[in-house]
Parts: sequence; C-alpha cells; structure tokens
Amino acid sequence: MQTALTNGEIRIFAGSTCQDLVDSVCRYLRTGPGKLQNKEFSDGEFNIKYEENIRNKHVVIFQATGPRKAAHQELMILIDAARRSAAGKITVVIPYFGYSRQERKDAPRRPISAKVMAKAIDAAGANWLVFLDLHAAAIAGFFETPSDHIYARPVFLRNIRQQYGESVKDLVLVAPDVGAGNMCRSYAKRLNVPIAILDKRRPEPNMSEVMNIVGDVKQKHALLIDDMVDTAGTLTSGAKALLGAGALTVSAIATHGILSGAAVERISKSALDHLFISDSIPLSAEAEDCEQISVWPLAELWANALRCIQTGESLSALFDE
Repeated sequence: MQTALTNGEIRIFAGSTCQDLVDSVCRYLRTGPGKLQNKEFSDGEFNIKYEENIRNKHVVIFQATGPRKAAHQELMILIDAARRSAAGKITVVIPYFGYSRQERKDAPRRPISAKVMAKAIDAAGANWLVFLDLHAAAIAGFFETPSDHIYARPVFLRNIRQQYGESVKDLVLVAPDVGAGNMCRSYAKRLNVPIAILDKRRPEPNMSEVMNIVGDVKQKHALLIDDMVDTAGTLTSGAKALLGAGALTVSAIATHGILSGAAVERISKSALDHLFISDSIPLSAEAEDCEQISVWPLAELWANALRCIQTGESLSALFDE
C-alpha cells in the first residue's frame, strides 16, 4: 500500500513516549516530524510549545498514556496547546492506553479508572482518537470523542509466518487466560492452526498460577498470544507448564510490552525461546539487552492508518494481511 502523504496540511508530533515511533512513521510517510518543545520545568511541570505554525492544519499527536504515570497529563496539555493554536483538526494516536485493565468495578469501593482517564482526555478537546489493541474493546465507548481501533494482527501474522516458515503447520496458539481466547482464535483462524488455553488462578494482583492446559500441545510449537505482557508471571509459568505437557518449543507475542518490575529478569531465566512485542511502548535498556525479547515494529501500519484518515479511505483494509 502506498504510504506517502500528498497533503502537506497534516503535521505529526511526538509526545515523550513516542519519539522513536513517530520518527519511523514519518520516514514511511516521507515527511518530517513536527517541531515541538517538550521539556519539564525544574518542579516537574510540563513546558510545551509547538514551534511551528499549525493554524488550520491537521495535527496528529502520538502519545502512549502509560506506563509512565504523567503520560496522561502530558497528552492533555499537548491537545490543549494544539487547540489554542487554532489547529484545524486534532487526531490523537494512543498506541497504548494506560489504566485499560481497570475498565470495570470488580470489587466494592473501587474506581473505574479507565473511565476517569477517558473523561479527562475528552475534556482536553481532541477531534479524533486512534487506539491499538485495547485491552477491552468496550473502553472506546468510555469516550465521547469519536475513535478508530486498529490491530497489530496483520503485522504479527506476517511475522509469525516468516518466523516459523514450514513449521507453522506444527504451531498451536495458546491463550494465557480465557479473556485472551477471542484474540487467540482470531489468529488461529487465519493461520489455520489449533488453539489451547491456560487455566490459571490469580491469588492477588500481578501474580498468577497456571493450573492446567485445555487443549493438546504435544509435539507442537506453542505460541502464547496476548494483548500485553506486564510482570511476565503468566508467560513464564505458562511456558514451563507447556513444555511439561509436551510442547517442542514455547514463544510468546504481545502487542504491548509493559515489562514492569522483575519481568525482564523472569523472561531471561524462563523457558521462553522468544518474546515478540510491538513498539507501542519504548523498551527499557534492560529489555533491549535481553536476547529473548524482540520488537516487531508497527510504523508501516500507523503510516497506512494515517494516510487513510487523511484521505478519507476506510481503515478496514488494514485489519488483515
């Protein structure tokens, strides 16, 4: 798909969480990133200024709203600055939406934090939002601002075929929990391979225990599929369980590599051959040094999405290979 933009009225700006991603997207679009001052005062407050004229232009802001705690605030200030600079249209691309796992009230006296963050972003005044692999698709309904939801799946499918080659016929896709079952099935349908599900029990937040495996993984290359990997407890314990059940190899893919706490250390000491993640969240130096972790970039996908948004074409063509 052709990715160059012919309309010079679109300008693409990077929040602090998406500098490298925007550079890559702009290379595909054969344009340069917008000039933006994005610093902090000595007390930690943001010091933001658009350093070029954006009056009446289509301004695109890339900013993941996690896991950095202040990322939501930064995004709202970026939106407000663009609105007060008379931007013609403000599109916000959120590669990773923070607080997405707090999308429901699952116990008394708890907040629905994803809804709180959605209301705050709405108040800032963007015209359009674009999300990638939301943890729960219904989160888009928390926003009053219109939105699109795109998927890493077409890029990941292509890379899975390249990674496994002829061995793809011996692949079994594994959902790390029931919640990831739909995502796993959507990949399995397109690869024409079977699935399995890990039945796990979570005794407390950020801790998981794999109990048993639903499905046959014997003499198969097991590939765990999820939308995000945080502490990597499920993936690493799942890899051990899958090998114990007769899997030949175990790898994993996840759109969002949060990799908090001791995640990288767990992965490096685990039975996982590979963990493939997208570039929706910048990797830490520790993660970059981990031989098992590889990044599958999504810049071409984002470039095509922006081209469709700018020209008014349907985004549905981006949903599959």
